[in-house]
Amino acid sequence: MGRKVPRALTIAGSDSGGGAGIQADLKTFTAFRVFGMSVITSVTAQNTLSVLGVSDLPAGFVELQMDAVLGDIGADAVKTGMLSNKEIVSAVSKKIREYGIKNLVVDPVMISKGGDTLLDAGAREAMVSELFKLALIVTPNIPEAEEITASKISSLSGMKQAAEAIKSLGPEYVLVKGGHLENLPDAIDVFYDGHSHYELKAPRIDTTNTHGTGCTYSAAVCAALAAGFSPLDAVKEAKDYVTYAIMSSFDLGKGHGPLNHFWKFE
Repeated sequence: MGRKVPRALTIAGSDSGGGAGIQADLKTFTAFRVFGMSVITSVTAQNTLSVLGVSDLPAGFVELQMDAVLGDIGADAVKTGMLSNKEIVSAVSKKIREYGIKNLVVDPVMISKGGDTLLDAGAREAMVSELFKLALIVTPNIPEAEEITASKISSLSGMKQAAEAIKSLGPEYVLVKGGHLENLPDAIDVFYDGHSHYELKAPRIDTTNTHGTGCTYSAAVCAALAAGFSPLDAVKEAKDYVTYAIMSSFDLGKGHGPLNHFWKFE
């Protein structure tokens, strides 16, 4: 117990259904045996079917939460999820700079699994102009990468071009997740370091129980970084973790069920 405990912080929205958001992140941190902490940006009334409502916290209170955690405990890695509005994005960016956070994973959460908008236009612009420059890794899925680059992605080469375009916006590394590209037999993600594209492949799993996949994936990257993995190895660890979490997912609710975050313990 004398060894240093890895610390990971999630800055994201709360999912009342427990499948995504900070709930998914904290479960993932626990699965990686990392001490998890949270800063809540928004509270959602959400289940496996849809988002019924969203209530954003004041940006000043988001800052206060970050001060409380980072000023006392600190963090070896931080991830952002749902940031909702421009004021929250700017507040988070300000505190990331203030505390000198280097291992920052930015999951540009824009749309829920059910198609609900989770990030307004002003916040999207602020995220790209302010937060991307501070990020170690940005982890968009196909729809998010299309939104960010204003281009249609329909192939593996398109994913690689999008990764390059997003890299030019400031992050050190980019992970474009290809799960939405259903014309490919495998679920292929592209990791780009500014020089090489790395393809991470996994079997495409036939299930509707994918609620919280993006949150879980980025949280796993964050946890692995906190535990000391290099960026590429952290992404590989996260890819394996989320693949098995989907494989062992289960039916819950009437819509998209959750992943099995604790498959490692079974």
